[in-house]
This record gives sequence, structure tokens and C-alpha cells, in this order.
Amino acid sequence: MFGPITRSPLIRSVVGLALASVWLAGCTGGSPTGPIDGPHEPAGQDGPAAAGLGPRLQDPPELVSHDGLLKVNLVVERRRVQVGDRRLYATTYNGAYMPPTLRVRPGDRIDLTLTNNIDEDTNLHTHGLHVSPRAPSDDIFLAIKYRQAYHYSYQIPHNQPVGTYWYHSHTDTLSAPQVAGGESGILIVDSLQEYLPASLRGITEHTIALKDFQVQGDSIKTRPLSIGAPTQRTVNGQQTPVITLRPGETQLWRLANIGANIYYRLHLPGTRFHVIAQDGIPVRKVYAQDTLLISAGARFDVLVQAGGSGTARLETLPYDSGPAGNRFPRADLATVVTSGTPMTPATLPTDFVPHEDLTRAQIAARKTIVYTENKAGTKFFINGRAFDPRRTDFTSTLGTVEEWTVRNDADEAHSFHLHTNDFQLMSVNGKAQPPSRAWYDTVNVPPRGVAVLRVHFTDFIGRTVLHCHILNHEDKGMMSVLDIVRPRAPSPKPSAR
Repeated sequence: MFGPITRSPLIRSVVGLALASVWLAGCTGGSPTGPIDGPHEPAGQDGPAAAGLGPRLQDPPELVSHDGLLKVNLVVERRRVQVGDRRLYATTYNGAYMPPTLRVRPGDRIDLTLTNNIDEDTNLHTHGLHVSPRAPSDDIFLAIKYRQAYHYSYQIPHNQPVGTYWYHSHTDTLSAPQVAGGESGILIVDSLQEYLPASLRGITEHTIALKDFQVQGDSIKTRPLSIGAPTQRTVNGQQTPVITLRPGETQLWRLANIGANIYYRLHLPGTRFHVIAQDGIPVRKVYAQDTLLISAGARFDVLVQAGGSGTARLETLPYDSGPAGNRFPRADLATVVTSGTPMTPATLPTDFVPHEDLTRAQIAARKTIVYTENKAGTKFFINGRAFDPRRTDFTSTLGTVEEWTVRNDADEAHSFHLHTNDFQLMSVNGKAQPPSRAWYDTVNVPPRGVAVLRVHFTDFIGRTVLHCHILNHEDKGMMSVLDIVRPRAPSPKPSAR
């Protein structure tokens, strides 16, 4: 039997420099294939090669901030790279299907230069970060032309929740093909170790980045994309890698669905996932699940605790997204091997990180967001309108709390994602959500279902978006513009005469 998983941001500057050098070496080809030493590597274990079960899991190389700054150069280019067990042409960041993980802390600044070497527009979105939606920060309305570069600057606030985020293309009508082609990577906001019990600080952590690809000739297929077509699922760009633990060991796994369209129902037989954060936001109370539904764009940080020696398959179970949707089959994702010298199992946390609760907040406004689509499944709408970047669909006021009802009037599941601010999920289909684990930036809305959520608009003004994070649906219209504005100044009182 296994057990819970927790997030632990353990990065020393010396390790960061070593990992950055690994990334630089990887810029000349595909993803790294050799072992990565450092805090992610369990000590005293037999390698999986001895078991003959497959390649060991490789965590992506990392670029780590220093002295409050992370400087990054990302080049978007079409390259032939290692993807799973094949070499295929892909749309890559820095020549790798699994690009570097960006690792920062609250209060840091990211200075990022994105160079576009593909013959169509692209841009970059830092999914889940609470940063300004205005240029040169997380402005998804801009288009970086072929052979041009853009310099982004993201000032991360000191109150940014610590956890797992990701970055990807958010180009209008091109998000799905570019993300499916490879334009996605992990972003981690560190400083979570202070919330872990002393016995769990310094534990091994792994990134479990879930990306899938369809094949067309010698390339990853990018268009036309059929969500229900057979697809190859990877973990960190590898197919069925081996993850090793010692009996009794607890590890932190960062589970992230960073593909374009599909869902995962993650399951590890004999093990429960102990969730410590959702969408990068730590929970107030740790909870355990046998199976986690990870919709497009969603993340969970979990603690996994191994039992006795043995082998199990990390799998995705079948998922049916509804009569008008898709049926995703079961698939193996990784082999989990427990072997070596036993460890004394640590006591897992129950209380975790305090968080704002909007249950009793004063509601300044209420909005309804209705998802619909045509019968052919080729056009998608919010409140009867397809996306138009020139139009403002909703306006909200900085400093206020609003309640939104997201109604899915379609016969398939849709996800809901909000930029700039995360939200507290109040209920789904009338079932109240525990406030201790209700904060997300992406949530699944069942077919013919209703989700009610509350948003506290803090810190930033500007035009941003909300959308379905099934990117095929977003690209075909299921996105709206939200303008966050400053409060109106009170009207001056008429002077007495």
C-alpha cells in the first residue's frame, strides 16, 4: 500500500545552478535522458533499470530564481525531439518537448524573453499566477510575430499562493494546436516547506507533468485536432517511466495536466493521494482521495506514502465527458516500484495552510456565465456569443467580491478557468463544497451542470479573460473578456447655498 503526497519546495541555490546547467545542455537537443542528481532523487535506492521495467522518471530541468529575480530566454521553434519512445517534429520551447520548469518564490520578478521562430503568431500565459493582466505582464491579447521577440516582466506579489502552476501559449484560435504541439511547461512557486511537519521537510519531490500527443507521419499532429482520437499520454515527455520509493517513504508529487484537451482520472492501486494544494493553492485541511479527476489545465500537489515492497501502475481510469463529449480509455502512465531499505512512515499533516473564506463575504454583484455549443460541436459560446477580443463581456470592480453562476447547458463536460484571480468554489449541482478545500483557478463543470463560485478581485486592474480550458473549445469561441476596473470615485456633494 502507498499513501499521501505533499508539496515541498526544497531548492538550494547550488542545486538551482546545477539544474540550470543541465537545462543549458538540453537546449541543443531533446529532453534530458540521464539521471538528474539533487533533492528530487531518493537516496539509497536501487535504480529501476535493475528491475527491467523501463526508464527512470526524469524530472524536467529547472531554472531557479536568485536574489528575487529569474531571467529566462525561451525560444519557440519547430524541432525534431524525443517524445516518449519516438523522435517527432514538435513545437518546442528551447528545443525540448518537456521544457524547463521555472522555479520562483513569492515577491520575485520573472524577466522572460520569448522569441518566436515559428511561422505563426504566438504568446505566453502564466497559468494561475496572480499577476497583472496588462503588458508587459500576463497580457494574452498580444501576438508575437514570426522572427520577433517580446520581453515579459511578471512581478509576483508577496501573497502569491505557493504551489504548482504552468505556462503555455494562449494565442487566439491557436492555443490548442500550439499546446498540443508542445508549448507547455511547469512553473513552481516555492516556500511550502514551512507548512510541512519537520519530519517531511526535505522529502523527495517529483513533477508529474501530463502531456499527450497524436501522431501524423513524423510529427506531432496539431491540426485538425479531434479530442476523442487515440492519443499517447506521457509523464514529463516519457512513456510509462518508473518512479521509485522505499517502503514507508513519503514523496511530494506535483500532478499537472498541461496538455490541450483531455482529462485524466488518476489512480494508483492500494494508495490514496493526500492533497495538500489544488491549482497551486494550499488547502486548509489535507484530504485523501483514491482517484483524482484532473480536468484540462488543473493541478494537484499530493503526498504519496509507500507501503511494503511491490510494483503498481499509476493509471488514468476511463472517463466519459458526456453524450456530446468524449470517452477517454484507461491507460498506464507510470510504473511505481517500492523497494530498498524501509523507512519509518512519517505522520502526515491534517491542518495545513489558512486561506480566505468568502462564505460570509458581502456580495457586490452576481453574474451568470452560460456555456453552449452547436449540435455539430464546431462552435462554442458563452452567453450566446463567440469570443471577440475587441468586445468587453463582463466588468468587475477591484476590491469587491462577486458570485458567479457557471451553467453548462451542453451535453458534455466543460472546464472553467479564470485569469488573474483564483476563486472559491461554493457548490456544484447544488452540493456545497467544504471551504477548507474550495479554492481553484480551473474547475470541471459537468454536462447540464451548475457551478457557483465567488471571486475576490484584488491587486490588479485590466482586461483579462475567462474560458473553457478544453483548448479546442476555447479556440472555437468559448472565451469571454472581463475588464477589472477601479472603484468609481464618489460624486462630490453639491455645495450648500
